[in-house]
Amino acid sequence: MKQRTQSTFLKATALLCGGALMLGIAGCGNGNDNQAQQQMPPPPVTATEVQPTSLDYQVNYAGRIRGIREVEVRARVGGILEERLYNEGQVVEKGTPLFRIEQEPYSIALQQAEASLANAQANANQAEREWNRVSSLFDRNAVSERERDRALSTHELAQAQLKLAQAGIAEAQLNLDYTTVVAPVSGPTGLESLSEGSLIDRGTLLTTIVQSDPIQVRFSLPERDALMQRTARRAKTDSDGDHRFEAELILPDGSSYISKGLVDFTNSTIDPRTGSVQARALFDNPDGDLIPGQFVRLRLSLQQFEDIFLIDPAAVSEGNEGRRVFILKSDDTVEARNIRLGPVVDGKQIVLEGLEPGDLLVVNGHVSLQSGMTVNPQVQNGEE
Repeated sequence: MKQRTQSTFLKATALLCGGALMLGIAGCGNGNDNQAQQQMPPPPVTATEVQPTSLDYQVNYAGRIRGIREVEVRARVGGILEERLYNEGQVVEKGTPLFRIEQEPYSIALQQAEASLANAQANANQAEREWNRVSSLFDRNAVSERERDRALSTHELAQAQLKLAQAGIAEAQLNLDYTTVVAPVSGPTGLESLSEGSLIDRGTLLTTIVQSDPIQVRFSLPERDALMQRTARRAKTDSDGDHRFEAELILPDGSSYISKGLVDFTNSTIDPRTGSVQARALFDNPDGDLIPGQFVRLRLSLQQFEDIFLIDPAAVSEGNEGRRVFILKSDDTVEARNIRLGPVVDGKQIVLEGLEPGDLLVVNGHVSLQSGMTVNPQVQNGEE
């Protein structure tokens, strides 16, 4: 019984000592952890000095050349197409005869109209003489009022018939003139749609003329670029009254066209299918070097930026109040700075607001930073 009591006492003493030993070890461990945290070195960062600059924001767009005017030449009277008066593809001036439609039916119609006019003129003359005679007799109470009214009505009807006959003359002459189809605009002609000897109706398409000097380039602006251009256009109009933008034309072989063009139109609506805005640029084309249907590229200056900063896009992070960067202070602490961004140009992020000349921008190691933290900086001479 005495031995069992001693054994139990020894076991209890061992457990107490073991527990105390474990608590001592644990206490020593916690102290080391706190000390390690307090002695953790500042995180390394890389910073570079930023300075303001100016930038002409240029973007390339795909476009296709079209004539400034593409006109369909149509017959304005029907009949037999007797003759083509030009060589297909020939450059013609406005008013140049292109086709001749048979004239005989319209010449006869003009003669009939002239005869109708002569008859109406004779009736008008007779009615006027009768009216003069009857009105004179009525003044002397020699005829009744009914006879006077009848003479007046006959005179007015004859005058109306005369005007109708004159209109018939004008219509017949116009139809006869339309038998010669002339060029409505200047430019190169296309292929004839129907050969000579064909029976055509009024409105039949005969050929087309593409006016190619000046010439236009149609292209599409992404929604974001269109809004930027509209803002820049508004600012430019306020300053000098000119809302057009200069454009450079890049030909299929990679060379630049000899003269610059002007973007004179940007649509006011966005195409819901493509999310883009249709636009147009005009170029002089006196020698016909630019051919309608040709695929080209446009280099367009969308906006002039003054006093902006160009930084590495990777230096920008997202904070509670929007986009931000970290600025290295003289005491090796960092400050979070909210910024307003522009577009990315050639891999560089435009910063419109939030930076000051000479700021040391943290460009590496900023992912886990917080404002006020002490860092171990390495300052570059300039942005790489």
